[in-house]
Amino acid sequence: MSIGKVDLPLERETEPAVGNAPRSGNWRRWLPLVLLAAGFSGYFVFGLDQYLSFQALADHRLQLQELVAANEVLVTLVFFVLYTLSVAFSLPSATLLTVTAGFMFGAVMGAVWVVFSATLGATAVFMAARSAFGEGLRRRAGPGLRRFEAGFRDNAVSYLLVLRLVPLFPFFLVNIGPALLGVPLRTYVATTLVGIVPGTFVYTSVGNGIGKVFDQGGSPDLGIIFSLEILGPIVGLALLALLPVAYKRYKAATAA
Repeated sequence: MSIGKVDLPLERETEPAVGNAPRSGNWRRWLPLVLLAAGFSGYFVFGLDQYLSFQALADHRLQLQELVAANEVLVTLVFFVLYTLSVAFSLPSATLLTVTAGFMFGAVMGAVWVVFSATLGATAVFMAARSAFGEGLRRRAGPGLRRFEAGFRDNAVSYLLVLRLVPLFPFFLVNIGPALLGVPLRTYVATTLVGIVPGTFVYTSVGNGIGKVFDQGGSPDLGIIFSLEILGPIVGLALLALLPVAYKRYKAATAA
């Protein structure tokens, strides 16, 4: 009898600690997404968008060239950080920065820095979205969403390559969507790293020759990526990425 009286208060004392644990975890899992949203808001609140334009690039292109010539390593590191933050905060500046990379570092090296920094920034968004929404969404998902999630995850490499290759899907949506569908981090990073290469190289190539465009008083033609000569091969790569999906469905149909 005395043992029962001792044990009962101990059990009651431990209940609040157990009950508080999920609340603390819920708060922490939202923190990365809140920080990224704050970065996005701050970009406009402090008027930083006024400093990122093709006119600003034209006005300061000589200074940028001098900075790269004076200390290329430091300038490259600063650019890498700025581009990573731009993608992580989902700012509408990625295209301009990609063109600027081509102007500052050349088409090839500019594409290298953009691809790696964009992948790092996109991974930050993916991790934040998965932390905030992933588990909760899967717990509430109905049978239809679960089937869609399973189908997407089974063919994640093909689908993500298509979404990255074809320049019709908003970049920030492609960063968030896979996190909600349970795509593994390794698959997400690999397909992002590979899938953004063609489009990135197109824009860094534009940036590599933008000096002549400015000298002639013109502005860069960013719609070049939608020309048949550029978009055709990219769509071809996307179709190749879908071949494994088509083969799986054909095999399943013949087996049935």
